[in-house]
Amino acid sequence: ALVGAVAAAPPGPRDWTAAPAAGRPYAYLEGPAGSVLQDTLSLTNPGARPLTVRLSGQGAPVSFAARTVTVPARTRADVPFAVTVTADTPPGELRGTVRATAPDREVRVDLRLRVSGPRLAALTVEGVHVDTTTGTLRYTLVNRGTTVLAPHLAVHAEGVLGTVLDRPDRPLPLTLRPGERATRTEPWPDPPALDSVTVRLTVGAPGAAPATARAEASFASSPALTGAAGLLLAAAGGGGYAVRAVRRRGKSRTQRTSAGATP
Repeated sequence: ALVGAVAAAPPGPRDWTAAPAAGRPYAYLEGPAGSVLQDTLSLTNPGARPLTVRLSGQGAPVSFAARTVTVPARTRADVPFAVTVTADTPPGELRGTVRATAPDREVRVDLRLRVSGPRLAALTVEGVHVDTTTGTLRYTLVNRGTTVLAPHLAVHAEGVLGTVLDRPDRPLPLTLRPGERATRTEPWPDPPALDSVTVRLTVGAPGAAPATARAEASFASSPALTGAAGLLLAAAGGGGYAVRAVRRRGKSRTQRTSAGATP
């Protein structure tokens, strides 16, 4: 929409302005996730010739009633624009920029967006799996809250004879937006060769309660099985020799007793 506004004097072409309507220092929009918020940008051309301005947004999904606007001389053009707040946008403050560009210069207008709604930090760990060939742990993190999360992870594993893996809590190199999930792997280069273990993964994030998931795994490598079988055979062989020796000693005592009883 064009609104006539005659300037008091004919300044040069570089004196055109771009600003939020009603003389505000910046554009401020507020609303819940999933909404479309609207505002108006005022382009003022105090010069003696028409001015063509290209409009664009940065840092926020901005759409304009017209991307290119020609403002007549000594006239103000009010251009509506809208910011789409996606459904997964977390509550909080966001910043962006509306840019108005002409051949002689560019004017930037600050855009401040406040997304309303409750702030909930909730993180889960799911689908824990242990690759018994390599020991690699595979798991999926899910952001089930309304805020961006920076997860951290602790890993613990117990075997038949006690702890076989214990990694303290540490931050992970990722962030998760609301509703976002990420599947990751955790290396375990020296898993047990022969053991039955329970692996426990505990995840957390600032403001979120810790979440835990477990997985069971049985490790049985071929060298370990061969060694175990050899030990069993050795034990079995030694026991048989002892039984035979006892039997031979028993037989000798029987023969001596029988010989002494003979008149």
